Amino acid sequence: ATGAMGEVPEGSPQAPLAVLSKVELRVSCKHLLDRDTLNKSDPCVLLLMQSQGQWMEVDRSEVIKSNLNPVFAKIFTVDYYFEEVQKLRFEVYDSHGHAEVGTHDDDFLGGMECTVGQIVAQKRVTKPLFLKYGKFAGKSTITVISEEISGNNGYVELAFRAKKLDDKDLFSKSDPFLEIYRIDDDRSEQLVYRTEVVKNNLSPIWEPFKVSFNSLCSCEEKRKLRCVVWDYDSRGKHDFIGEFFTTFEEMQKAMGENKVQWDCMNPKYKLKKRNYKNSGVVVLLDLKIHRVYSFLDYIMGGCQIHFTVAIDFTASNGDPRNSCSLHYINPYQPNEYLKALVAVGEICQDYDSDKKFSALGFGARIPPKYEVSHDFAINFNPDNDECEGIQGVVESYQSCLPKIQLYGPTNVAPIISKVARVAADEERTKEASQYFILLILTDGVVTDMADTREAIVRASYLPMSIIIVGVGNADFTDMQILDGDDGVLRSPRGEPVLRDIVQFVPFREFKNASPTALAKCVLAEVPKQVVEYYSYKAFPPRCPQTRDAPDANLGSPQ
Repeated sequence: ATGAMGEVPEGSPQAPLAVLSKVELRVSCKHLLDRDTLNKSDPCVLLLMQSQGQWMEVDRSEVIKSNLNPVFAKIFTVDYYFEEVQKLRFEVYDSHGHAEVGTHDDDFLGGMECTVGQIVAQKRVTKPLFLKYGKFAGKSTITVISEEISGNNGYVELAFRAKKLDDKDLFSKSDPFLEIYRIDDDRSEQLVYRTEVVKNNLSPIWEPFKVSFNSLCSCEEKRKLRCVVWDYDSRGKHDFIGEFFTTFEEMQKAMGENKVQWDCMNPKYKLKKRNYKNSGVVVLLDLKIHRVYSFLDYIMGGCQIHFTVAIDFTASNGDPRNSCSLHYINPYQPNEYLKALVAVGEICQDYDSDKKFSALGFGARIPPKYEVSHDFAINFNPDNDECEGIQGVVESYQSCLPKIQLYGPTNVAPIISKVARVAADEERTKEASQYFILLILTDGVVTDMADTREAIVRASYLPMSIIIVGVGNADFTDMQILDGDDGVLRSPRGEPVLRDIVQFVPFREFKNASPTALAKCVLAEVPKQVVEYYSYKAFPPRCPQTRDAPDANLGSPQ
């Protein structure tokens, strides 16, 4: 299929060294509509991202000539923020070359919408393409594969050259470029990198480039790689010069002063020519390994974010039947508790495969005996406190209000300890498979401050983070102590936290802002907290394709 790929770009995007997380998106389509009468469609993909309610074009792929099942060589790179819902739209058009892509309705082959979080969590998303007004574009589908290329991620730097390649041109020398393919478990080939074209040269030296470990070999050193050398043709009909197979394990022999080289073979020539030796030699001049784990390493390795919400049902909130109450259910306007819950929960749900969330209450008298409880399930099922999705939490909250009596005091240590016990069980697995986020929504300063500080210090050794949102107009000054931003939080006995795991925010600061602003503020620290915990424990992320073999990694964290 490579021969029909259209023009080769001057080099694929390289992994930047910035701290900002970036994600590579690779796109392919199947069964596209055929808009051309004489030839097949010439597809091109546009990537758009929603910004302040408007769809803005981020980038576009190359045009692939006459192909209804294109695999695009273009790699889309998007900035990745865990704490935001980043909406993407992919639009496929039939390009005619002479006109701007996307200017005519007739050229539209279909579109698909999703979020960056969904692609990162699932790693591979296949969805149908839709025309306007929700109509299916026949059997057309689009597949998007994500891989991280952040500067925090492990990556490898490679430098190739070739010697004495076959000359495919009649009046000049070949214009060679090199492609590297990863061979996946299903024997399909994933284009990892395409070098720039070196014009009129049978012994080219290609520019060094960087690729992530995931992209190159799925974290498996013995995974087979196919490397192909082509003679570039401007009409897209590139001439095959030769190929060779290798592994990352073999490539590593090129570290230091050593070089590794392979015969570039043309299987047809090998069969036909008795004295055929090769069609040239490809040399790996240098290989450098950089290995640092990041938040996306853990998420793409299958680490699930388990979300628990704890709601303050103390009497200071006011009678829920009174419109002045912080728990008043207004059919036209969600209260502050619901706004905060939905804003944070909608981000977390993309990273939890079963979409079930634990929902707890504290500070109320609960049926049947109406005794005060500081860690009850708001669905009143003591054996299973989980609700189906954020909507399930909202419904349980609304249905539980008439059944309880708001009381007190504001004790949060029991709920922190409850989630910590579950996190401690997870820690014993010695795998980076589950991380816990506890969202506490409260209208006042906690009463059991000493016990809460002790519980937070204990929790700082476990895979969990705590977000506290202060609801209402109380004086939350004392709550800032729990947020270690102004100094190290200590237990009553003077023991410091291992990690800063608490983020406190008064909701009133975001009352007139969008829900995304609140979520962005309270979740911004979570990726760093996840990495700090697993780095301290020296737990490597499980590789995406090798979750059953956690030891198949490329080394220990730096």
